[in-house]
Amino acid sequence: MREIIRTKIEDGDFLPGTAIPTEHELAETYGINRLTVRSGITALVNEGLLKRIQGKGVYVLGEKNEQDLETLEGFSQMVRKKNAEPSFHILTKSSRNAEHKFSKIFGIDPDDKIFYIKRVDYIDKEPYSLEEIYIPHYVVPELEEIDLTVFSIFEIYDFYHIKMSYSQQTLDLSQLDQSDARFLDIDASTPLLLFTNKSYNESEKVIEYSRSYTRPDKANYKVHFKR
Repeated sequence: MREIIRTKIEDGDFLPGTAIPTEHELAETYGINRLTVRSGITALVNEGLLKRIQGKGVYVLGEKNEQDLETLEGFSQMVRKKNAEPSFHILTKSSRNAEHKFSKIFGIDPDDKIFYIKRVDYIDKEPYSLEEIYIPHYVVPELEEIDLTVFSIFEIYDFYHIKMSYSQQTLDLSQLDQSDARFLDIDASTPLLLFTNKSYNESEKVIEYSRSYTRPDKANYKVHFKR
């Protein structure tokens, strides 16, 4: 069973970030008992090819690339460096046309598809920010099938060998309407830090655009200047 699953992963039948069939389904498909299936899965978990998530299933891990976290990192990496635990609640995950605004941002046609993700970020189970993320469909076509409560966006980029070269970020003050403010346990009148971010690949193309509405009472940022 181990080699069957390994081959499915290598051939691209089981994609990084997606769940493999259940033990029962694999046993039925290949006519073997579930203990043999479980043993094969456990071996691949120990090898680092699969990851078990309690209550969700078994997911395929991708090959990870080294990344300079001093200059560019995701929310999960940032939080873990502070010895805290990150988590997310996905509010929306959908596909839509880029239309005028995002066709200009990403340099694509207005009719091209982009992914839209809206989520609440938590640190140690406390709401930290409301984030909106836009990614062109061509960057990670498989994103539609990936469970974003299991893997972070940066992990998915790693799996699919997508390199971010640099990001440009702006900071402003903003507010949310009450329907969104409730996700951060705040009132709509509460001022928030709005971080708007464009991330570029090595070809100078924008591959991610995001807006993060962050509670100022939870945020602590440092900026380093050099002469």
